Amino acid sequence: MHEGRLIFAQIIDFLPRELFDACVEQYKGNYNSKGFSCRDQFLAMFYGQLTRPDGLRGIEDSLEVNQHCLYRMGFRCGVPSRSTLAHANKTRPWQIYAKLAIALMKKARKLYAKDPLAIDLDAEVFALDSTTIDLCLARFPWTPSQQSKAAVKMHVLLDLHGNIPDFIVISEGKMHDVNILDQLIYTPGAYYIMDRGYVDFTRLYRLHQSQAFFVTRAKRHMRFNVVESRPVDTEAGLRCDQTIRLTGVKTRTGYPEYLRRIKYRDPETGRTLVFLTNNFVLPALMIAALYKQRWQVELFFKWIKQHLRIKSFYGYTENAVRTQLWIAVSAYCLLAIIKKELKADRELHEIQEILKVSLFQKMPILQAFSRVRPKPDSIEPHNALF
Repeated sequence: MHEGRLIFAQIIDFLPRELFDACVEQYKGNYNSKGFSCRDQFLAMFYGQLTRPDGLRGIEDSLEVNQHCLYRMGFRCGVPSRSTLAHANKTRPWQIYAKLAIALMKKARKLYAKDPLAIDLDAEVFALDSTTIDLCLARFPWTPSQQSKAAVKMHVLLDLHGNIPDFIVISEGKMHDVNILDQLIYTPGAYYIMDRGYVDFTRLYRLHQSQAFFVTRAKRHMRFNVVESRPVDTEAGLRCDQTIRLTGVKTRTGYPEYLRRIKYRDPETGRTLVFLTNNFVLPALMIAALYKQRWQVELFFKWIKQHLRIKSFYGYTENAVRTQLWIAVSAYCLLAIIKKELKADRELHEIQEILKVSLFQKMPILQAFSRVRPKPDSIEPHNALF
């Protein structure tokens, strides 16, 4: 990538043009576009994700100041007005950007597939959780939540090899987390880590029958019988390692086989946690360490809320909200792809912050991520001021 190209244009090089065009073609996104294509819409919204202006007016004003650069950035429509961009966000199918984001997720997962886990385990490990994005019910009446509030939920299955999403669903805020288990296709031999909000024994048994493993926390007042107890190292924090059978009327029907129950006292926090799993091979401490990795999905939510624009929206319709969220996911995946393919020695948030202030500069993109800075010219002693 030569010095004459803008950094923004070099970023877009990592977005496969054929893939994007196929997504647009499938949903007829450019039908009656009148010169403002889906690609122009994506570039403007992607620019908004990286720079996070206050609104569509901020995107318009910023691009207008740099309108001499727009053609080289990939825009073919000139400066997109906020009304044109708002209409596109409202009317063009959000499924275009959902399919694009899912394709980028797959590409990023392949790049990070060999990244080591934080624990010594040769297997695929996924963390499942959701985050709620609160909205104003008066402006977003299409997404009622509980207690007369409005919200949307982002449900994420995170691949812990590189912390790349494997599966994302955006739903209304009132959708219960456990329903997401009905939409997952499980990988045999993989581990799925989730909190106790996902404990539904009928659904967990379907996961078990898929020859996958789960690690979750037991709910209080769970009824069971102990079939076998194994000795544990209490100095390591373990309190028990048991084989159990559920005895509740519904639970024993939903999950008729044995489960493993592990009680562990975390020496760092002092909390006592009770884990449930269908894996009887891994050491009990490894099960506790696996559950601790669930925190990575919380860090993922924290990252995208801090560094991308997903807590406030440029439009109030369902289509505009979903469009913005899926483009945010695409932005995260593109940054991850750039980091891996360029072998950049930077954290993802550093890459985002560097790009935020250098999109209109002309330099090789890898140079922008370099930690080496030119040394200032030395001052000759006879020219020094005293």
